[in-house]
Amino acid sequence: MIAPLIEVLGTDFDDLRREYAEYRMRQGRELVFLLPPDAVRPLLRRMHRQAVPADRLRDDPLAALADYCANLLPLPPFDVWLGDVREHPDEYLESLDSPGGAPTVSAPATLDARCFERAGTEWIARLRAFRDQGAWRGFITFHSRDGDPVQRTSLVFREEGPREVRERFLTFESAALESFLRSAMS
Repeated sequence: MIAPLIEVLGTDFDDLRREYAEYRMRQGRELVFLLPPDAVRPLLRRMHRQAVPADRLRDDPLAALADYCANLLPLPPFDVWLGDVREHPDEYLESLDSPGGAPTVSAPATLDARCFERAGTEWIARLRAFRDQGAWRGFITFHSRDGDPVQRTSLVFREEGPREVRERFLTFESAALESFLRSAMS
């Protein structure tokens, strides 16, 4: 998440809180991947002794472990994190490309967002991306200010890193975003 996204979302704290939750999960996953294999079992046992819902463990054990690890880390509270993202947006973008903490297809990161108008309705185009097989792939989601259903493109980006995906997204003019929205709606 970077500064333009914050500007677009403004005080939409639900979206900002989702971004913060994604940040915490990435940090938790990164800790899991940094641990030596023989340290994971004791951590899992400790987690099982805690009040982690059994269905969460069954559905996605890695996500449950990442969430548990995120709670062990001294991560900044939401307001401190938000201030830091505003001050150092590029560092957050670069941190997405860490080996264990990179966003996945099931948990993509929002790299940027832009507003545009189509047929009298204001839309927010969010660039969502993840690392997959050595490359960064991305798609665009569209949210109207009127509460229309969210629209999503197929994968339209494939770049070397998150910065390159974002730079490509920023080259799109409003007309291109409108075209992507029309194709997502059909």
